[in-house]
Amino acid sequence: MVLDKVNSPDDLKGLTLEELLALAEEIRSEIIRVTAQNGGHLASSLGAVELILALHRVFQSPKDRILFDVGHQAYAHKLITGRKDHFHTLRQEGGLSGFTKVSESEHDAITAGHASTSLAHALGMAIARDLAKEDYHVVAVIGDGALTGGMALAALNKIGELGKRMLIILNDNEMSISENVGALNKYFKELQIRKWVQDAEKLGRSILEHISPKLFGLVDRAKEAAKLILHQENPFYAWGIRYIGPVDGHDLKGLIHILEHLKELDGPTLLHVVTKKGKGYKVAEADPIYWHGPSGFDPLKPEKVSKGYTWSQAFGDAVTELAYLEPRLFVLTPAMREGSGLVRYSVEHPERYLDVGICEDVAVTTAAGMALRGLKPIVAIYSTFLQRAYDQVIHDVAIEALPVIFAIDRAGVVGADGATHHGVFDIAYLRTIPNLQIAAPKDALELRAMLKKALEIGGPIAIRYPRDNVERAPEGAWPEIPWGRWEVLKEGTEAYILAFGKTLKYALEAASDDPRIGVVNARFLKPLDREMLKALARYRLLTVEDHQRMGGFGSAVLEALNEMGLKPQVKVLGLPDRFLEHGSIPSLHRQAGIDAEGIRRALAEMGVPPTYERA
Repeated sequence: MVLDKVNSPDDLKGLTLEELLALAEEIRSEIIRVTAQNGGHLASSLGAVELILALHRVFQSPKDRILFDVGHQAYAHKLITGRKDHFHTLRQEGGLSGFTKVSESEHDAITAGHASTSLAHALGMAIARDLAKEDYHVVAVIGDGALTGGMALAALNKIGELGKRMLIILNDNEMSISENVGALNKYFKELQIRKWVQDAEKLGRSILEHISPKLFGLVDRAKEAAKLILHQENPFYAWGIRYIGPVDGHDLKGLIHILEHLKELDGPTLLHVVTKKGKGYKVAEADPIYWHGPSGFDPLKPEKVSKGYTWSQAFGDAVTELAYLEPRLFVLTPAMREGSGLVRYSVEHPERYLDVGICEDVAVTTAAGMALRGLKPIVAIYSTFLQRAYDQVIHDVAIEALPVIFAIDRAGVVGADGATHHGVFDIAYLRTIPNLQIAAPKDALELRAMLKKALEIGGPIAIRYPRDNVERAPEGAWPEIPWGRWEVLKEGTEAYILAFGKTLKYALEAASDDPRIGVVNARFLKPLDREMLKALARYRLLTVEDHQRMGGFGSAVLEALNEMGLKPQVKVLGLPDRFLEHGSIPSLHRQAGIDAEGIRRALAEMGVPPTYERA
């Protein structure tokens, strides 16, 4: 196997074209094999294989900095940068990250799990390079919809102004996780079918003369290089960025040839590369949305596998039904239709659905505009993605107490996606905002009740729920819920566990056979149920949450008790003050001591040990 000969990018330099083509197929096979076992970002990485091989053939990593936006398209990069012997540990606890990670390899230029960051990173590196009078290339690979992000577009504006030498590769596969949206995406689609692109080999000579004499010889290779072209009627020209393309992103020979010439150009250049998401694996090519990040499959008989009924689906079903009851309801999402469970809603209520692309801040402020004119918007967003719109939550929504609901998915640790995706900061960054309320349902039925009630009472409300399965709630069921009131699920005589969100199941397990220990579904964090908290203050209290201990639910309880002048024995369980790596959710909970066994240990430390020896 050719892959056996490759231990670093330098080993690519001596391979023949035939060996490189064989290597591409071997890499695809290995990506399929490992993601079948571990899950992972399959389709994106399959589509970028030839591009990554061409980049490492032409450039000199790690001296030259190659940045991968999001990082989930970079599995081939990992395989040829000294990590192939550990690739089977991808996304496993203690193994390789599913994204690029600076602390994992000198070849990973940035740590990335969120989209649209690469261009600002690249600009910073180019400035640092020139200031230090060093000589290396900076190459940013951006795709999967990341160019729709406001951060990427803002960085382009500055890149064009400063004119620093860098190469931007637009890996255009027409896909994010869902289909790409927006005017720029529409432009790229139209660009690829225009006659001047199809006739590029005829027009190339006169246009290419304006780029550089070194590129003049490419004219005769225009067909082979997938119709190379520079065209000034494009959005990048207005930014002051040289635009070349589109070119075939799977033509390895053509890619190598054009990159060899482009590396000699000064100033910022953007190469538009067209690729096929899922390339080389028929099922992934046919359905790149599902195969973007499958959880595991049989590589010989790949089939869609049901992951069970999830909280995301429970939310999607609830808002789809609510929209029939409330004509002012409107749902927005930042490029996460599938992930947020909104496929059904988008089909049944297309006129009241908006995907803004990878622009979380735009989603929040657009919702604010809707609320100012009488609509009742719900922003469906992951916990870690809402971090990117924090100013908008404060400035555009909370100051005027607008009726915007934040449906916060992936709250708590999320497993194999690791530190960039664990939703463990949202309580801390939201609960300090005036006017904003925070709740966490115990099940799908309570989620439905909270959503309906939130639409009725107005004001900004955040409802957070985990990445997990949940029992399906009956269709059409809308139970009433006393807003801001906790719920005692089990009475106790000596201690009470106050559980917020997902940890409630651990609390019930820990207290199941002990009459001394009560359990409270502390489903409202803001407003906190001070009346019940005051009544429980004569017992020992243990708070538990799937969130950072610092600034979370337990902190809110301690603050409230202090304000009321109450001093019961209290212990706070939560996540430690460090970034958690990737691993299974049960394992991460066990390590943090917030699972059932951890709760039992904490109770024992408080003087309420188990009443019998456990197996």
